[in-house]
Amino acid sequence: MSSVVDSEKIVPRSKSNGGNFDPGSSPKRVSPDPDVTTGAVSEQDITDPNQEDLLQTQQRIRRKVDFRLCTIAGILSSLNLLDSGILSSAAVTSMLSDLSLDQNNRFSISIFIFTISSMIFQLPSTIAVRIVGPRPWFTFITFSFGIITLCTGFVKTWQQMIALRVLLGAAMSGVFPGLSYLISTWYPRKEQQLRFAFMQSGEVIILSTGSLVNYGLNRLDGNKGLEGWRWMFIVQGVCTCVIGILTYWWMVDFPENPEKSFRFLTAEESRIIAERIQNDRDDLLPQQFSLGKVLVHAKDVKVWAFACLFFLQNIVSTALAYFVPIILENGLGYSSNEAIILSAPPYYYAVVPVLISSWYADRFRLRGPIITFNAMCLITGFAVLGFAGNPGVRYFGIFLATGAYVANWAALSAYQANNVVGYVVSGQRCMRVAFADDVYSQWKRVFTAAACTMFNGAGGIAGSYIVRNTEAPFYSTAVWVSIGSHIIMISIIVALTVYFYYANRSVVRRSMVLESTVGFKYTY
Repeated sequence: MSSVVDSEKIVPRSKSNGGNFDPGSSPKRVSPDPDVTTGAVSEQDITDPNQEDLLQTQQRIRRKVDFRLCTIAGILSSLNLLDSGILSSAAVTSMLSDLSLDQNNRFSISIFIFTISSMIFQLPSTIAVRIVGPRPWFTFITFSFGIITLCTGFVKTWQQMIALRVLLGAAMSGVFPGLSYLISTWYPRKEQQLRFAFMQSGEVIILSTGSLVNYGLNRLDGNKGLEGWRWMFIVQGVCTCVIGILTYWWMVDFPENPEKSFRFLTAEESRIIAERIQNDRDDLLPQQFSLGKVLVHAKDVKVWAFACLFFLQNIVSTALAYFVPIILENGLGYSSNEAIILSAPPYYYAVVPVLISSWYADRFRLRGPIITFNAMCLITGFAVLGFAGNPGVRYFGIFLATGAYVANWAALSAYQANNVVGYVVSGQRCMRVAFADDVYSQWKRVFTAAACTMFNGAGGIAGSYIVRNTEAPFYSTAVWVSIGSHIIMISIIVALTVYFYYANRSVVRRSMVLESTVGFKYTY
């Protein structure tokens, strides 16, 4: 079945033909003012009933995409934290002693090996989202994740646990980069951060609810001859398998392939979506896959700057996600069950800053200042956690740090997605004349998402070693590493902001072409 959006029909529009696609028109340009043209009709543009109808139609379609895509994305991305939620809750039960994970840093090794496996498979898994398709691929990896989690409930030795951790890392490696890539293809740049925030909100709500579920499952200790921590893996593994099956019908395909989604958009709605993406950045259709067309984007230094930001971010998020119950028990003096329960509220709170900061960021087209503000909040949170004496005040520091790092996931995802356009230029500078397999590509988005997530995984390795029980109750290494990493993050943001500012000024003053896209300007 052919796609509703045909690559031979998607060519630049000319004002002289009333906005219809015309192969003979001059190259289409992105508006120099990023707030003016994003493929949507703004309220200020409404001058007649037809434009008002179009705006209402776009809003209705956007809500439809939000409901279908962002909901399942939030559920699936929770797999990134589901594992850390179960493992961190199980770490304050008998699991460590049952499996001898409390010897020679074996617990940290179980986190480390999971991250290494995930890093190795991230780029192939993200590429598979485009080649195989979102529906079958996300169904496969989600169901696999559930089966492996279920099996973890029956391991007898720490070696078996390590082996399953390798498989688990491979299974979930494509979840976050794949979903980030998919969401970036559906929305204009000015709407992306709030959508990443929707995804993050679903993720942390499920994680925090999982902590409460883990508390209840731990009380099944001894039931059917199984320890409480085993019930955590078994029950949540079964639930994940069910979600994996539902994903096949719930997940949507790419916007140029609406017929591959189950009962989703009409042909006219798909055309409107495609037109919005074309007007925003003109990279709707993918290039024919080859490894060289993916890896060529490694030459862009900017991609590695984005990746470093994710590395610095995940040092902290891994430390908090895996070790908050341990910090609450050993550092703040709470019991095992209290530590499990008290690890949930900070994540419920995190929904508030991520949604508010993301709405504000999209509304005013701000990225760098939002990331910097969140980083400063995290630094403050860790300072309170590390240097305050009162347990209640230190618990407040966990709230502040958790809300800040969750908000920055959405901000960093939008930051990188807004500032790369999927082009490979072959032979000459691309002037956006028409789609051609040797010119246009989404593989830069794929490569950037995978590179960021790989560095994110490397940050997870570092984060798994900075919380040391010998340093309880104040965990000085974790505190200082977290504060230092976010000072470096702010420095990188400042450097990128200066670069983006002068690059955008060159577009106006010297007609420079950025990202091989006429009229494109960076968002900072």
